[in-house]
Amino acid sequence: MDEVVETARVRIGELSRRTGVSPDLLRAWEQRYGLLDPSRSAGGFRLYSQEDEGRVRAMTASIALGISAAEAAARAVAGSSAMAARDRPLVGELAATLERSLDAFDGERANAAFDHLLASVSVETLLQDVLLPFLHRLGERWQRGEVSVAQEHFASNLVRGRLLSLARTVSEGSGPPLVLACPPGEEHDLPLILFGVVAGRRGRRVVFLGADTPIETLRDVVVATRPKAIVLAATRPEPLREHAAALSALAEETTILIGGKGATADDVAAAGAAVLEGDPVEAARSLAT
Repeated sequence: MDEVVETARVRIGELSRRTGVSPDLLRAWEQRYGLLDPSRSAGGFRLYSQEDEGRVRAMTASIALGISAAEAAARAVAGSSAMAARDRPLVGELAATLERSLDAFDGERANAAFDHLLASVSVETLLQDVLLPFLHRLGERWQRGEVSVAQEHFASNLVRGRLLSLARTVSEGSGPPLVLACPPGEEHDLPLILFGVVAGRRGRRVVFLGADTPIETLRDVVVATRPKAIVLAATRPEPLREHAAALSALAEETTILIGGKGATADDVAAAGAAVLEGDPVEAARSLAT
């Protein structure tokens, strides 16, 4: 259990990289205002949690509004301790603003709502409690004809860009990587990006190949990287069925894990793989322990 907690925490240099606040300023905020509550590693290094990151983001957002550092820190600390009671309505309002802005092709307002969400909750909470439900609703609304192809593409591309930006703030993990890909014919890579953001933030090394990845490409990456596992995302079963034999052969060389609503037990078994349970955030957490 201690190993899990330590994996989810980062040293001050990585906290600085994620938040854009210098290590010296982070130390000052910790000492002056009690903003951060680090634990210690076995080697005596300070380790910072996602809650610490959320308080830093909340403080910088308040300072940007002209609030003094002392007051911004007090608000960030108070907000952290009262998140469940006070901020859930705010998160709901921001999520609704994000959805309305995307429907209206208003990128500036959508990005502002996304920034406010990042300052209000942890990254994993944003992914699991806001973006996953939004993407599910978006797919359902598109199927019912309530949003146009243009609206769906605009929303998906904006969210993809923000997720890839989050992924770039993740430090390179150690050890054999997780290779993330969609099988040939599978174009929907947003769940895969969500998975990669969480896995990377929890210390996993990630190699992201993305949508519609040829089997030969997967085989080449297996030879080059000797991964811990290949993680495939499938929103429908047809690509798995079409390439079951090739995937089964690849599974003799490395572990293959398949998640998504298209990953039926029979199709996953035919591909020589194992089912990756849960939504992308839950699945990434399970592989980061």
